[in-house]
Amino acid sequence: MQSTIEIFDPKAPRAGAREASLNILESLTGKVVGFIDNTKPNFNHLVDDLADVLLRNYGVRAVLKRGKRVQSIPAPKEVIDELAHECDLIITGSGD
Repeated sequence: MQSTIEIFDPKAPRAGAREASLNILESLTGKVVGFIDNTKPNFNHLVDDLADVLLRNYGVRAVLKRGKRVQSIPAPKEVIDELAHECDLIITGSGD
């Protein structure tokens, strides 16, 4: 049984910002997926469950999980740089 994954970009365009090119993945097989945990309650549980599904059902090679210290500030540059270098896809999100 084949399934389709639809990916939505939740960002609204900013006035005066140049268009970014999207790098669309044809498949998750063999890819490395990164997660940035924003420290909101329950996001870590969601990430753990999603990582299991990606590894088991979609052929993801590895999952990297990194976190932020506080919800209201961006992830440290070192975390962003590491994930950008090591991952094919990065997911950050919210919990509760």
